[in-house]
Parts: sequence; structure tokens; C-alpha cells
Amino acid sequence: MRAPTISPISRLLIGCTALASITISSLSQADTLAKIKENSSVRIGYANETPFAYTATDGSVTGESPEIVEKIFQRLGIETINPVLTEWGSLIPGLRASRFDLIAAGMYITPERCKQVLFTDPHYQLPDTLLVKTGNPKNLRSYEDIANNPDAKLAIMSGTVNLAYARKAGIKDSQIVQVPDTTSQLQAVRTGRADAAIGTQLTMKGLAEKAGDQVEATTDFKDDPAHTGYGALAFRPQDKALRDAVNAELKKWLGSEEHLKTVEPFGFDRSNVTDKTAEELCSA
Repeated sequence: MRAPTISPISRLLIGCTALASITISSLSQADTLAKIKENSSVRIGYANETPFAYTATDGSVTGESPEIVEKIFQRLGIETINPVLTEWGSLIPGLRASRFDLIAAGMYITPERCKQVLFTDPHYQLPDTLLVKTGNPKNLRSYEDIANNPDAKLAIMSGTVNLAYARKAGIKDSQIVQVPDTTSQLQAVRTGRADAAIGTQLTMKGLAEKAGDQVEATTDFKDDPAHTGYGALAFRPQDKALRDAVNAELKKWLGSEEHLKTVEPFGFDRSNVTDKTAEELCSA
């Protein structure tokens, strides 16, 4: 059968449609950045997780990620940061629904998340550890220890990468207690609803300090080095211009004395700085 022919007029129309589509896409990318600059304000989505992003006792929002956002957007000429509190598992849906302009919650870059959002290059690297009752009565020091003890239960914050890691290690769903935030993880361990909680080293240490002598963060957690977390800011896929502008400022600023002074109160130091890129982490 002869292939259908396309008239010159049709070709012109197809070409104009494609060009219009590209132009609209480019405008939409530039529009978010332009709107933020025009209003001199940006909306950030965060979930309460110390030390990454959380509501302080005075009602202000702080943490490693919001403080970095404030410094970087100041460099872009934006003065006002409007925080939007969201449960962790709703951060990406909330971003994609335009409830806020970016996620500033220390979110790890993973290939699966890269299909849904655009990440900056990471602004920290961090391993995980367990939160357990003082003395670690069930001797839990790895995902495998929990998998090998059918009576052990692990509290995991919904929407985190730890759920996939736990299942891959052989932990059954009946052993997993999914909770909405880190405060619920602490409560689960305190009350015996879970024997351990999993999260970043800094988060678990912070929870242990908050709980006094009831719980402790393990110091000898055995984990796959590939599970090291790389946290970054996340943007809608159509906001590449905004992501690129932020990423350019981050590249110049990360590792500087001002950066290290900004994140020091949250337990971060030069050892958390990484030269990994979002591109390599997304394709891992």
C-alpha cells in the first residue's frame, strides 16, 4: 500500500503546532521563575522531620533544607519563604498539584522519584540507623536482623525509601508498622508497638535525645553503602528553568563557610558535602 502523502499546507500546520507546543512549554518553565521573582516569594512544601525541615516551638519553620532555601533564594533576589506543612507521603503529589513551588524536606534522590520530579544536585549525603529501646533488647543492628526475627517489628515513615529496603531484605509486611512522621516512629518504639524505627542517622539521634533515656540510636548499624541517602530540593518537571537557576546558585555556595555555618546547628558538617550529581543518582 502506498504511504499517505502530506500536503505542504499540512506540513506547515504540523510544524506550527510543534513550534507552538515547544514555545508554550518554554514559557511555562520561565513563568514560574518569573512569577516567583515578580512576587519576591516562593512556597516550599515540607514534612516535620528533624533536622531536615520542621516547625519549631515558636511556630517558625526551620531545618537544614528551609535554611538552605532561604539563603539560595536570597541570592536570587527572593525575600519571602512561605512554608506549607504536608505529610511526607503527600509531598510529591502536593508539588505536582501546585500546592507549593518546591519540596524542601531533605528528600532523597531515587530513580523512581526522578520520574516524577526534577531534583537539584544533592546538598548532603547521609547514612541511616535504627532507633531502639535502650539497651537494644532484641539485638537489632541491620535489616537482616529484623527479617530473621519474625517477632520483631520495624516502624517506617510512609513514603520513604526505607520501605523498599526493608522488603528487599526479607522483612515481611506483617513486621512493618507504617507511620506518617518521625514523632509517630518514636511513639511506636516507646510504646512497644515496634521494636525499632529506621531513618537517617541525624533524625534517629535527634529522636533519642528528645526521649531521654527511654530509647537510643544504634551506632553500629550495618547497611548497604548503596543505601546512603543524598538529599536535594525537588521541583515540578515543567519547572526546569527554576530548578536550573537554584542549582547554579547551589553549586557556587555548597561547601562554603557560609553554607557550613548555616547547617551546623542541625548536625551537618563538611563530611556531609558530596560531589554526586542528580543525573548520576537518577540513573543509578
